[in-house]
Amino acid sequence: MNVEQLQKILEKQYTEEYVTKIMSGYKKTRKTTLRVNTIKSSIEEIKNKLNEANIDYEQVDWSKEAFIIKNADEKIIQEMDIYKNGQIYLQSLSSMLPPIILDPKQGSDILDMAAAPGGKTTQIAALSNNKSHITACEKNKIRFERLKYNIEKQGASCVFIMAKDSRYIDDFFSFNQILLDAPCSGSGTLNIEDMKFEKNFTEQLIEKSIKTQESLLKKAIKILKPGHEMVYSTCSILSSENEDVINRVIRSTDAEIVPIHFDGIEQLPLLPTKINGTLCICPTELYEGFFVAKIRKN
Repeated sequence: MNVEQLQKILEKQYTEEYVTKIMSGYKKTRKTTLRVNTIKSSIEEIKNKLNEANIDYEQVDWSKEAFIIKNADEKIIQEMDIYKNGQIYLQSLSSMLPPIILDPKQGSDILDMAAAPGGKTTQIAALSNNKSHITACEKNKIRFERLKYNIEKQGASCVFIMAKDSRYIDDFFSFNQILLDAPCSGSGTLNIEDMKFEKNFTEQLIEKSIKTQESLLKKAIKILKPGHEMVYSTCSILSSENEDVINRVIRSTDAEIVPIHFDGIEQLPLLPTKINGTLCICPTELYEGFFVAKIRKN
């Protein structure tokens, strides 16, 4: 798919103003961002270590654990002991939103359905003070090993990992909270300056993603305990992978959308969505394009 074809797809969903913003975001090089791993460290300790290394940073209002690095790239951060020891995790700001919106509770049985490489899994562990019971699934063997490595490095001892496609978890199991960060086309993370995107981003990928998303969401709602909530997210900004998938699935289930609210939400670069209470983030210099919805099973 070339740039012109991509723009036509966006124009079917968004106004000219939003398409211009999205296309501009696709050309941006995103700043390095990280999350403090509060299982192994503290915000103050990481501030001190960054200051000692003369690294300038800015904290994000909606999450004090999230840092924007102003004068260093990922390679420099990866050379620091705080990275090597698992005291921080290099993670995009957008991908930090689903665990925060999930709001994991101590003692809760939580499922992360597509967990690798483990950024959101370990964030869920940290948000629950490493005192929840997390099952993290990953079907790909190579990605499973990466997930295992990151969970151990981050000290997320409350996580049990399964080398399994979460669509085939036994229906005997049920969970208080579920994160489904579904496989997607990656339409929110494209770099149109890189010509590889024309080869990798295709109509076939979008169609394949939609089928996977629907089957995963159906399974998630089935094994979510009644009266409890889950989060559905993708790094796509296409409604065909987000709102349309959700509407088709929840139409035949006893589930409903829970409007998303949290302090600082007004600072996000939001795109319009088809479902009130869901979030769609516009790609910018700071944010990847991302979609998040919260769903309750009645």
